[in-house]
Amino acid sequence: MASRIEQRLQALYAGCGYQPFRVKKFERYELYSENRRFLTTEKVLTFTNTDGRLMAMKPDVTLSIVQDTQPEGLRKVFYRENVYREQRPGEGFREIPQTGLECIGALDAVAVAEVVSLAAKSLKAISGEAVLSVSHIGVISGVLEAAALDEAAQKAVFAAVGAKNVPAIKALCREETAAVLAALADLYGPLAETLSRAEALALPEKSCAALGALRALSTQLAAYGELPVYLDFSVVNDVEYYHDLVFRGYVSGAPNCVISGGRYDRLLQRMGKRGGAIGFAVYLDRLEAVGRPRAEFDADALICYASDADAPLAVQTAEQLRAAGETVRVEAQPPQGLRFRRILRAEKGAVTEC
Repeated sequence: MASRIEQRLQALYAGCGYQPFRVKKFERYELYSENRRFLTTEKVLTFTNTDGRLMAMKPDVTLSIVQDTQPEGLRKVFYRENVYREQRPGEGFREIPQTGLECIGALDAVAVAEVVSLAAKSLKAISGEAVLSVSHIGVISGVLEAAALDEAAQKAVFAAVGAKNVPAIKALCREETAAVLAALADLYGPLAETLSRAEALALPEKSCAALGALRALSTQLAAYGELPVYLDFSVVNDVEYYHDLVFRGYVSGAPNCVISGGRYDRLLQRMGKRGGAIGFAVYLDRLEAVGRPRAEFDADALICYASDADAPLAVQTAEQLRAAGETVRVEAQPPQGLRFRRILRAEKGAVTEC
């Protein structure tokens, strides 16, 4: 299933003129240590090369692409790579397959909308039941700056908004600010119509400017026809990495988001590049169960044996049934939680149906 999805996605990106990009498996450790604030993981898997340099198994693809990008024009690339990250503290490193794309350089509204449309189309290529939730960091940060909250308090409020935790928002902010943030966190629905509800709120200038950017995006997206794009201000992603438009994609059957992306102009500035940048990653490891309905039965037959002496007869019977095309499980006792078309029992030289 995942490989078919990969093929669809790569054809989608190539069809819009994005070029394939191949990332090196190893990078200099300095690339990640110098840009640690832009990584989604605290730890990096490292080793010492034969020339004595400290190298890293890549925990991120975007840094490599930005490092390789010249500031002229507009670069559009897509990739299929594995990254190496510690998903949760103490769980060890995992190899995580990703595909995605990056658009870097002289960004305009058309280029931004194209990337968002490709994220939405990626979801549709994965599942018929999908939603791309978009937001703009500036809407929430504008409210927080107007309330004169310090950096630590702002991070706490962003986390509370991301969780739609209204009691936490009220505990962190003054009543008036908390009321505005709670109203924003509660908004959810199709982009254009839900924006109208957001625009009716009394918001500071910076927040209104961010809403204007979302309205411009909505206008551009209309040219692509019907797309499953929703407005959701609880989408905050990593505020260290993203500063502008952010989005996440969800499909039926996957418990977590399968797409994450947004604008990351600050990373370009940090690496001495000009222009803007926007992109997204598709987490292929989260697609394994998507579109795969559970079979009515886990196997055609289960053959249980009463004793070790009966086991050879159970195995012989199972082999005969497998040769006839059936799937058969052999065990001493019926396993819990599994379903079978029929259950047989080998006992005292005979096999009988239970």
